[in-house]
Amino acid sequence: MSQKLFIHNTLSRKKELFEPLNAPYVGMYVCGPTVYSDVHLGNCRTFISFDIIFRYLTAIGYKVRYVRNLTDVGHLESDADEGEDKIAKKARREKIEPMEIVQRYTFGFHEVMGMFNAIPPSIEPSATGHILEQIEMTEQIIKEGFAYEVDGTVYFDVGKFAKKHNYGILSGRTLEEQGNNTRDLDGQEEKKGIYDFALWKKAKPEHIMRWHSPWGEGFPGWHIECSAMSKKYLGETFDIHGGGMDLIPTHHTNEIAQSVGCCGANPVHYWIHTNMLTVNAQRMAKSTGNFILPVELFTGKKLATDSVDATPSRAKLADKHPLLDKGFSPMTIRFFMMQTHYSSTLDFSNEALLASEKGFRKLMEAIRLLEKLKSSEKSSYDVAALTQRCYDAMNDDFNTPILIAQLFDAVRIINSVNDGKETLTANDIAAMKSLVKIFVTDVMGLKDDIMESAGEITDGLMQLIIRMRADARAKKDFSTSDLVRDELAKLNIVLKDGKEGTGWELK
Repeated sequence: MSQKLFIHNTLSRKKELFEPLNAPYVGMYVCGPTVYSDVHLGNCRTFISFDIIFRYLTAIGYKVRYVRNLTDVGHLESDADEGEDKIAKKARREKIEPMEIVQRYTFGFHEVMGMFNAIPPSIEPSATGHILEQIEMTEQIIKEGFAYEVDGTVYFDVGKFAKKHNYGILSGRTLEEQGNNTRDLDGQEEKKGIYDFALWKKAKPEHIMRWHSPWGEGFPGWHIECSAMSKKYLGETFDIHGGGMDLIPTHHTNEIAQSVGCCGANPVHYWIHTNMLTVNAQRMAKSTGNFILPVELFTGKKLATDSVDATPSRAKLADKHPLLDKGFSPMTIRFFMMQTHYSSTLDFSNEALLASEKGFRKLMEAIRLLEKLKSSEKSSYDVAALTQRCYDAMNDDFNTPILIAQLFDAVRIINSVNDGKETLTANDIAAMKSLVKIFVTDVMGLKDDIMESAGEITDGLMQLIIRMRADARAKKDFSTSDLVRDELAKLNIVLKDGKEGTGWELK
């Protein structure tokens, strides 16, 4: 590839030149949602971040197989093999089939990600669709001597594994350090060591989701699904594995151990992790009420307490949300997320979203204006250098904040050319349009949803109103002209008079 991309690798704790195993092909696995509840904004941030990574890798010529799983069994209430299966518990409470829960929240997840304009992954495998692969991998780990069975449950032997391999290679923590955060679990005295985790769990009589296995009826542990499915679709060793940083100490650490225990080699070359999301500088949590669902952010209203579904097309909404002055478009939120690097903490606040909305509209307005620019014989600005600076930003560990800064330099130039303060040749205007398509549309995944929401009919009506106002001004009927402008302003529609005529936008 012509672009040299550097990625911060959690495994090495430094930026490394990206060198795929089998260029131009790239294998990327991202841990998807556990579909037992509505997707929250922390999830959305992770998946939008990897959508941008997927888009950029594609934009610079790689052929990416992007695998993102759906966890529909095995994720217990505690990451330490304790409690009920989250999906089975919800199904029992609502007295419906577990797959009804899965279907409801999978549909909601897809709808929300579609509103954020995220490209679907190449493959979206589910844990229940790969029980055989998980059983086979567990059998191989037993054969390699790194797992043992106790009364129908199979545990990974972390102590034995750690004698030959670095169990904390990803987290940078020793077993002793991890042990400080490990507590005794009732009913798990059968484990050989306190660090051991379940590859396969024996199903209790009341457990709804169960499958036949060499060890009796049971269900897979949470960690084994990702190791089994990434191996099936990307091979024993692949390029990129990603997820939220909260997955590092347990889930991803155990994934590495399972894969090494089964296949003898580290499975992933580059580990990428997104940082946490806060609301008004406090950790997002349902228990404290410091929590916003995507549908609430889109509408500015709180989800009704009796609403059984938070999917935007089905949600029942109540009064104005206490943390929001108004609703924000999905593209505004996507743009807002990109103003902070994926590895940094992102804080949602009403004020920050309002500022981001203003910046996003300024960007979209400039892009619309770009289509109307008149060319000159000479250029007073180096568009090629700006384009390379945009590539440089993304090549530096997908640095979207720096990319946005470069794009606002493009906004400045577009406005200056329109005002006659700068000049661009026809070729450079075409190059600027190409830059916008590559980085705004293809990489950042942004679209002018404000104009889209207005629709062709609304735009046609606005053009009629603008012509009528122009006629009034031509007749020096300024009272009518001003009345049209002021009444439209009350509807948050702003008229903008310029040399090329009058345009309009929603505020």
